[in-house]
Amino acid sequence: METVVVLGGGITGLCTMHYLQRQVQEKKIDVRLVLVEKNTYLGGKLYSEYEQGFIMETGADSIVARHKGVMELVEELNFKQDLVYNETGISYIYTNNELHAIPADSTFGIPMSLHSLEESTLVSEEGKKEALKDLTMPNVGFTKDSSIGEFLTYYLGEELVQNQIAPVLAGVYSGDLHQLSIASTLPYLIDYKNEYGSIIKGFDANREQFVKAANKKFISFKNGLSSLIDRLEETLTDVEILKGISTTSVNKQEDHYQVTLANDTIIEADHVVLALPNETVQHLLQDATLNRYFDQFNTASAITIYLGFDVPDSRLPADGTGFIVSHNSDVICNASTWTSRKWKHTSANEQLLVRLFYKSINPAYEKLRRMTDEELAVVALEDVRKSLGIKEKPSVVNVSRWIDQMPKYDLAHREALQGLLRELEKNYPNLSIAGCSYFGVGIGACIQNGKKIGDNIAGKLS
Repeated sequence: METVVVLGGGITGLCTMHYLQRQVQEKKIDVRLVLVEKNTYLGGKLYSEYEQGFIMETGADSIVARHKGVMELVEELNFKQDLVYNETGISYIYTNNELHAIPADSTFGIPMSLHSLEESTLVSEEGKKEALKDLTMPNVGFTKDSSIGEFLTYYLGEELVQNQIAPVLAGVYSGDLHQLSIASTLPYLIDYKNEYGSIIKGFDANREQFVKAANKKFISFKNGLSSLIDRLEETLTDVEILKGISTTSVNKQEDHYQVTLANDTIIEADHVVLALPNETVQHLLQDATLNRYFDQFNTASAITIYLGFDVPDSRLPADGTGFIVSHNSDVICNASTWTSRKWKHTSANEQLLVRLFYKSINPAYEKLRRMTDEELAVVALEDVRKSLGIKEKPSVVNVSRWIDQMPKYDLAHREALQGLLRELEKNYPNLSIAGCSYFGVGIGACIQNGKKIGDNIAGKLS
């Protein structure tokens, strides 16, 4: 009987086991399945906390509904009845100490029409005129491996990019746009430029898919994202799940792998999946020949703070769901989600719940990183007072620190991944790397990654 070990009980590891178990059961394969997680709970960055009627997601707060495989998984788990969708509304950029609506008919701050460009209050008339060069300038050699920051600035101008696009994209991808490739962010932009001669015209020609996706495009669940993890765990009836145990090493033997756990348990495995952060994978394998690849994968950090108030959600600006902070601002945070407005299920009594984000790209980050939770709460409360005029003290404070745990898909990522995969295929048969460090940061990407690996392993089992 063969043994498959998945290290890491986040969404990728769980989905790997979910799809592998499904095939094992269908084909009646005699195999031992083992999942190991260092935390006492499963889910990794998907973890919900509950207090005074509030639901607070300490990591990701939602899933992109349209991503391939997401709704398929929800239906397979018979969990559709627990789905909730985001409320739609206005997203703002906070600049010059004021909230400015991100123009309608834009995607990631990029105008999809000339009307959207004209309506922007974030860009001067001179900046709007400069952006029009996109309509006539052909592609001069940019490819999907080019910097998205350089590409957008070249065609749409510095002002539009800095004032309206960069705050949004940098918030989504946690990095400097000039260090992020088009391929790892919005690869279709090159196709638009090549096919239509213009980024704006390309969006306009493909408007229907973006308008459709903009409505109800995110999902969560009535009891938070942790309920999806709980449901996945319930279905893994043929899997040995070891929680609260870290892995100390993975050693390649002649025809199998020796997985050693912190409690000195040794598992002889025929197949191993490392659904873990890159730094942990590097530590477990202890292979100096792979370090030139591992060292090229970079990470960012973030501190997120929830503040729950005994004041009604209606105190928020009408139809708003949150803001992203641009330069020239008197607040310290990088962004704020008005959680009780965007996700009605997170506030049982319709009281105000906001979430603030402080990222490692923030000039004040190093100082913030050294603060206590109490000191961080004071900073967050002052940001709420300045941006929203809320002066009451919060009844709930929840601080999460994700230090060096947010993968950055910079220009070196793709080449490093290709090199690493080549080396692993050659020297580590039946060992797979998985998860957001390598194959996409969104939950949908992790689900697909887990499915691909689970199906691949099932095909190798006798």
